[in-house]
Amino acid sequence: MSLLFRFLLAAAGGAACYASFEPVGWWFAGIVGLAMFAASVAPWGKDQPRKRTGATLGFIFGLALYLPLLPWVGEFVGTLPWVALAVTESLYLIVFGAIAVPIMRWKNFGPIAFALWFVTMEFVRSNWPFGGFAWGRLAWGQIEGPVAQWASIGGPALVTFVAVLAGALLASRRAIPAIASVLVVASGLLIPVLTPDSPNVGEMKVAAIQGNVPRAGLDFNAQQRAVLGNHARVTSEVDQQVDLAIWPENSSDVNPFSDEKARELITSAVADINAPTLVGTITVDDVGPRNTMVVFNPDGSTGEYHYKKFLQPFGEYMPYRDFFRKFSSFVDMAGNFQPGTGNGVVTMNDVKIGVATCYEVAFDAAARTAVDNGAQMLTTPTNNATFGYTDMTYQQMAMSRLRAIETDRAVVIAATSGSSALIRPDGSVIAKTHLFEPAVLIDTMPLRDTRTIALRFGHIIEWGIVLAGLALAILAILVSRRDR
Repeated sequence: MSLLFRFLLAAAGGAACYASFEPVGWWFAGIVGLAMFAASVAPWGKDQPRKRTGATLGFIFGLALYLPLLPWVGEFVGTLPWVALAVTESLYLIVFGAIAVPIMRWKNFGPIAFALWFVTMEFVRSNWPFGGFAWGRLAWGQIEGPVAQWASIGGPALVTFVAVLAGALLASRRAIPAIASVLVVASGLLIPVLTPDSPNVGEMKVAAIQGNVPRAGLDFNAQQRAVLGNHARVTSEVDQQVDLAIWPENSSDVNPFSDEKARELITSAVADINAPTLVGTITVDDVGPRNTMVVFNPDGSTGEYHYKKFLQPFGEYMPYRDFFRKFSSFVDMAGNFQPGTGNGVVTMNDVKIGVATCYEVAFDAAARTAVDNGAQMLTTPTNNATFGYTDMTYQQMAMSRLRAIETDRAVVIAATSGSSALIRPDGSVIAKTHLFEPAVLIDTMPLRDTRTIALRFGHIIEWGIVLAGLALAILAILVSRRDR
């Protein structure tokens, strides 16, 4: 196989993996894309690529995946941060590709070792540095396919492993592994059959409020108040009784605990809907500013709150601000928010609701901690207005859908500008909104208290995969050195 053909195969594989993510949503493309990449680093007859070739192939694969996946990053701050993030994420695949070369020389054990090693590198990328960036996990692109059902067993890590294993088997170009690849994909269909239906322990009629944002013509302060006013107005117009309502993240960027007019707007709207309402706002305490979701009750009192724990680096806070200021003036646009340390749960109408605010939904610990602390339903309040009409909101919705399968919980997404959604515990969407329009979604959502295998053992399964992948990577390096 010529070197050029290997490069083209890796690029096509990355592009195919991108197509598995929402809103394209071709889940099978993720498996085919990994098959293409596995084939690009595999030996073809006597033609065996070198590790440095594998490193280059990994980088090409990463760029072809992340450049089209992440342009929403630059919607507000320009092209440079988008490209810089895509390049940074692709650096991990340099290491992956280099070691994938000796791994794929193992004819019989190569595919499973390839899949284990892929999850290991995805784990590192999703956790380091600055808490990692879990946005491009291959699992998110499997939400429409049968492999997604493995989330209830081992969370996103197991979904990624099964998808990559299917791709690596397909890349072997032999009949038996190809059949095994199909069986691996189809195995996800058995999980709902083998897993008994979970009983509901109750239900709640929920309203997801999407107030929308003004697009132009206002200064910063007026923009904040207009967003708050929109959500208050849309809430007051709800003409049926609900048990609770969810406002999005940043629906009140004016702090209602220091601004009396903002508090009046919120309490009046909550009194009109006559239901506890979870409101996204900004608060300040002795530690510093917080991205806060707080419960407002119809009688004007406030209840429990959730401080966002997983903050977005270079957005909500700026690591090494003085250093990065030397390269970009956009550095000082980043916030200085402080992370919370709570249990991820608020109580509304005597029901515990798990909260993963926007970026938090990408982190396994957010949903798992909430359910461990009694959450019977989950919510993802989010502010996607900054990212315009990009794919970001749909990519994030796929994460919430996979969390529903993983935890066996209904999920309510409330977004300032869309797309808001109501999601069943099986990950299917009851209803969703369009972008940049005021809207309300209302439906009766089930409450559950079951604990899936993923909730009980998911972290153990993930660590097992990661450690096995690391051990096999070390073995591959040692064997390749011996053979050389």
